[in-house]
Amino acid sequence: MSELTRVQLLWLQGKIENRIRFGRTVRELRLDHYRREVAFTPGSVFAFVRWSSNDYGTVLSRINVLQAVGPGEACATVPFVAPGAAILLQVFGWPKVERVLQQIDAIEALGIDPADVAPDHWWHVQNRMAAGQPPRPYTDLRHRAWLHRRTFMP
Repeated sequence: MSELTRVQLLWLQGKIENRIRFGRTVRELRLDHYRREVAFTPGSVFAFVRWSSNDYGTVLSRINVLQAVGPGEACATVPFVAPGAAILLQVFGWPKVERVLQQIDAIEALGIDPADVAPDHWWHVQNRMAAGQPPRPYTDLRHRAWLHRRTFMP
C-alpha cells in the first residue's frame, strides 16, 4: 500500500473542474487529456476545489482543505481522494467557497505558502464560517508562532 495520498483531477471545459488550489505534490501522473492524478506525502496540507455545471448553471461548488495521512491513520473519505484525508475545512456553495479563496489569497499576499499555515487556522475558518462570523485573518505573527510551536512537536 502506498504511503501517498492520491487525488484524481478532472477538467472538462465549462462542465467539470476538479483542481488543487495549493499544496506540494510529489508526483503527477497524466491519465489522459482530461484527467490527472497527483500525490501528497503524509502530513501535507492541500486545498481541493470541485466545481461542476450543467446547461442551467453551477450545480456544485466546494472546497476542502485536507491533510494527507499516513498508513493506518484515521481519515475521512473524500470523493476523488484515496485513501482519504483529514478534513481541516469543508465548505459548499459558491459564496462560501469564494470567501475561503479570498482567505487563501490574503495569506499568499503575506508571502506565506498556504500549505505551511497552521492546520488549526483552517479549523478556525471552518468554524467561524459555520457560525456566520468572519474569520480572524492569518498574520505573520501567528505564522511565526506556529513555526516555533512546530519545532517542539514530535
